[in-house]
Amino acid sequence: MTITTFTKTKNAYKRLEEETNLQGKILVKNGIKCEDTKKKGTQTDSLIINDLNRGRVAIFIDGVNLFHAALQLGIEIDYLKLLCHLTAGSRLLRAFFYTTIDVSRQTATRPRSNEKQQGFLFWMRRNGYRVFTKEVQSADNSKKPNLNVEIAVDMITLAPYYDTAILVSGDGDLAYAVNAVSSTGSRVELVSLRTMTSDNLIDVTDCFIDLDSIKQHIQKDSHPGYNYRAMSNSKL
Repeated sequence: MTITTFTKTKNAYKRLEEETNLQGKILVKNGIKCEDTKKKGTQTDSLIINDLNRGRVAIFIDGVNLFHAALQLGIEIDYLKLLCHLTAGSRLLRAFFYTTIDVSRQTATRPRSNEKQQGFLFWMRRNGYRVFTKEVQSADNSKKPNLNVEIAVDMITLAPYYDTAILVSGDGDLAYAVNAVSSTGSRVELVSLRTMTSDNLIDVTDCFIDLDSIKQHIQKDSHPGYNYRAMSNSKL
C-alpha cells in the first residue's frame, strides 16, 4: 500500500495544549509505563510505519462501537494502554471519547442504572480523555443511538490544528467526514474490528488497523493496577 504524507502549516495561535506531552502526564498521574514501540524488536500493525512523520495527532473514539468490538474480541479495554498505543510517541493534540449514557428510570431490578458508567467516565476525564456524552433510554428502540454527528463536526472543525486523525470506529456514516478531513491535507488512520467496519470507510482512510491484530497491546491485564470505580457517594 502506498502511503502519502501531507505536511500542514502549524497554526501559531494554537500552542498551549497542542504542545503538551500527554503521555508524560499519564506516567506521573498513574504510575503506568507506556510501551515505547521504537524499542521493540518487531511491530505488528503498529500505527507508526517506519517512524512516519504524523505531526500532531488527534484521536476520536466511538465508545459504543469500541465497546461492541471488545465484546466480540472477548477482551476488556485498558484505556491507558489504548491511548499510549494510538499515540505511539507522536505529539497528542487531544483524545476524544464519545459515548451514550443510559438515563432510563430506576427500577427495583436496576436501582442505580448508570452510576458505574458515570464512575468510568469520571475516570476517563481524569486520565487524558475529553469525554462527550449523549443521553438515551434503553427502552427506546426506535433508533440506533450514536454520536456520528458530534464526531464528524469535531473532526472537521479541528482539522486545521492536527496533522493526523485517528478514528476508532467502523461506522460507514463517517466516511463523508473522513473525506472532508482528507481534503484539508490531514492524514486519517482508522482503527476498528474488521468484521464491524464498513468497506466505504476503509476506502477513504490512509491506513486501517484491525483491532484483532493489536488486542494484546490494549487489553487489561489479569491484575490491573487501577479500576473504574463509581463516584465517591456510591456503594458500588
